[in-house]
Amino acid sequence: MNRRTFLHSTATAGALKAFSIQTRAAEKSGRKYRTALVGCGWWGGNIVGEAVASGQCEIVGMCDVDMRQLDPSVDRIVKLSGNQPRKYRDYRELLAKEKPEIVIVATPDHWHALPTIAAVKAGAHVYVEKPIAHTIAEGRAMVNAARAANRVVQVGTHRRTSPHTIQAREFIRSGKVGQIGMVRCFVNAGGSGPEKPLPTVPVPPGLDWDAWCGPAPLRPFNSGADNRGIHPRGFRQYLDYANGTLGDWGIHWFDQVLWITDEKWPKKIFSVGGRPIKGPPVLTPHEQTTDAPDHQLVNFEFEKFSVAWEARQFGGNNAEKGENVGCNFYGTKGIFRLGWRGGWTFYPADEKNPVLHEDAKLNPPDQQNIRELWADFLDAIRTGRRPVSDIEEGHHSTNCSLLGMLSLKLGRSVAWDGAREMITGDPEANKLLRRAYRKGWEYPSD
Repeated sequence: MNRRTFLHSTATAGALKAFSIQTRAAEKSGRKYRTALVGCGWWGGNIVGEAVASGQCEIVGMCDVDMRQLDPSVDRIVKLSGNQPRKYRDYRELLAKEKPEIVIVATPDHWHALPTIAAVKAGAHVYVEKPIAHTIAEGRAMVNAARAANRVVQVGTHRRTSPHTIQAREFIRSGKVGQIGMVRCFVNAGGSGPEKPLPTVPVPPGLDWDAWCGPAPLRPFNSGADNRGIHPRGFRQYLDYANGTLGDWGIHWFDQVLWITDEKWPKKIFSVGGRPIKGPPVLTPHEQTTDAPDHQLVNFEFEKFSVAWEARQFGGNNAEKGENVGCNFYGTKGIFRLGWRGGWTFYPADEKNPVLHEDAKLNPPDQQNIRELWADFLDAIRTGRRPVSDIEEGHHSTNCSLLGMLSLKLGRSVAWDGAREMITGDPEANKLLRRAYRKGWEYPSD
């Protein structure tokens, strides 16, 4: 098959598939799901915007512990849809009063598990952001709750519905890259020099900081214009609430590797990294820095191939422009580079064959494919099937990130029994599969 024929056939198949999903979903004859949003920040706004655009969702409630996010988000939905969603500070009250059929959970990572579990138990289907949880045992509890309630739970790994990623999966699985021996996933960014601590500042009016921290440790509040402060968007680099770049970006690439290869989990994981550039973390009552690593390397041993993860927050340079985010599949017939904004490119081992390329097709704002993932979510609800980014698959992808961070904390490799979700012969490591919740919150049972 030549380049033009291949690209035309795969593009057509992907387009027809997306159109079919959206058409079937639209056959609801005006059926609108009572829909609620928990977490009204930047990304929650992107998701609920697609829910409104689908024409099949009535936004009945919106919840956030920060009125500075809740008020403008509600105003936007009123203007966008004409809906009149009621405002809530506590997701439990929202579930009890609004009885939504769909709940979007777009909170920081440490707040994914409890609202998702409560929502499915209340009878709602859930769209939850990635990574699905802060710890592995939370993720397992979410999967079990979804299955027990027989609810559809879609994870926001929207790359699975990106047209160029669908094409990449078809290309690799067809054998055109040959036998895959290694995959390299990487997210490298600029920055340099030691991190300057941010001062503790008063909690702004309208923000319930104790509720924002919730089951996680209660840290002093800070904020920064460059997103270094914990709230509203810097939380990913504070390990009490997230798992650094590995938890944020890593799950996207691990999810694509697992989806493309049909693997479920690695057998062995080893990670190194630290903060040689940013410097040691600072945490006092008066000031603090982030505490996630400024670089991290993780090696994953799978059944038939190895995966290397590389992340760096320093050393940005012209040499890597356009090549600093991606996932390379190394096969016996060539190298397949799967990117985000750059689409995919195949470099054949036989130099007589042409290099193949396909551009990405992403949606505004923020260059994503939530629209296609939301259409799949609605179709899964209607038909009763599993969605393309099902909670259990999101759990396996999240676990790759969490196991990498666990190995880094321990300073040694770990052997993962994926079927039992236990680390073999390492009681100390198994203790890190969960963590104690702060008083007043109960860790979900699995």
